[in-house]
Amino acid sequence: MSIETVHVDLGARSYDVRIGQGLLARAGDEIVALAGRRRVAILTDETVAALHLPALQEALAGAGIEAPALALPAGEATKCWAEIGRATEWLIAQRIERRDLVIALGGGVIGDLAGFAAAILRRGVRFVQIPTTLLAQVDSSVGGKTGVNSPQGKNLIGAFHQPALVLADIDTLATLSPRDFRAGYGEVAKYGLLGDEGFFEWLEANAAGLARDPALRQQAVRHSVRMKADIVQRDETEQGDRALLNLGHTFGHALESATGYSDRLLHGEGVAIGCALAYELSAKMGLCSQEAPSRVAAHLAAMGLPARIADIPGELPDDDALIALMAQDKKVQDGRLRFILARGIGRAFVTDQVDPALLRRVLAESR
Repeated sequence: MSIETVHVDLGARSYDVRIGQGLLARAGDEIVALAGRRRVAILTDETVAALHLPALQEALAGAGIEAPALALPAGEATKCWAEIGRATEWLIAQRIERRDLVIALGGGVIGDLAGFAAAILRRGVRFVQIPTTLLAQVDSSVGGKTGVNSPQGKNLIGAFHQPALVLADIDTLATLSPRDFRAGYGEVAKYGLLGDEGFFEWLEANAAGLARDPALRQQAVRHSVRMKADIVQRDETEQGDRALLNLGHTFGHALESATGYSDRLLHGEGVAIGCALAYELSAKMGLCSQEAPSRVAAHLAAMGLPARIADIPGELPDDDALIALMAQDKKVQDGRLRFILARGIGRAFVTDQVDPALLRRVLAESR
């Protein structure tokens, strides 16, 4: 398979997303033109460092690029004030200058945290995303959203800071655990559900082969990235259409917060449950057919993903507490919670006109 490029056209902040096999080994050649004085700093996590850091440093050294690295703990809990402080102080100690590069090597947690560190270091340092998970390749590495979590809600602290380059090496996905791969698939399915019924139909026919077929993986990543790039180009800072990318996230983020950002619920699993709940709510509001939520839930189940709150292990807060967590969502506007709902598969839209009684009913029936 050849390496493919999706261009994200944002004027002076434009960049390429490179997708294909073997990109980690080519990273030096891909990055050298951006590297200024040929010095970068890598932020990664301990799990990814053991798997991929030596290959990346070897590739960079081959291009004459010095590349010290800091490995942070793996997991969503790393997206916090303490670790962003640790990362930025380390970058300062490494004497990373404004014209240097920070490289984010890892999944969505590292990409968000490293991007935020780059955004606030010296009032803005360039960074490169090298996503190693399916979730990060199809979603979080593209679009410039960076940040960390607050105890009061997910991603409430952050900045828009576009990467200078994204290298999505399909081969790294082969090192994911089955659960992490499935969780990442939650974000892939989201793209079909929010705006492309044809893509969702393709996923229904082909998604079972993604884990073992690199060509199918590359096709799914490429299509997802193209969809996201198109939306980001129209609405970089989420004033309108970009909110559609949060299909499932209002519910999912509340559930992640309720589970303490722990391994009880991975982000992509929360998105999967959130998408199922969004379609259930849409059907109960008469916006889409009753068959649509059943189709969504059946596909998620076929892919081994949770589709109900009852699928989350352990105790959870009551419905009032979950709704209170939703009220901390970034999409809240003028005190009104906005939801991404759907008029059918691939026909999502944003609304703040949600009947609280129906919302409670959907939550109760999902337990």
